[in-house]
Amino acid sequence: MSGSVDRPRLTVEQYAREGSWVVAARGELDADSIAPLDRATQAAVAAVPTLVVDLGAVTFADSSALNLLLVLHHSTALRVAAPQPQLMRVLHVTGADRVLNIYPSTDHACAAQA
Repeated sequence: MSGSVDRPRLTVEQYAREGSWVVAARGELDADSIAPLDRATQAAVAAVPTLVVDLGAVTFADSSALNLLLVLHHSTALRVAAPQPQLMRVLHVTGADRVLNIYPSTDHACAAQA
């Protein structure tokens, strides 16, 4: 028997900061792993006026992530923080970078004026 431990492919942390609610994802975002981020962001949409989704620690993202961001964009004042180059490329190729409010860091996203 191996001593390895199954670890979730995605973890989510949430906290209030500068009048925004931050949901920070860490790991891989795909159809099989996105549920924790989806639950956290949907709960936030119902409770807070400004949502920052921190993607700085996301190592992989597919169309599931893109879809979630676009749905959130239509549901709340969404700020996307620190998307990594792979996700930024997807956002650029699809034109989503022209629709979403994208910031280089969580600090910038939280400090931005509505």
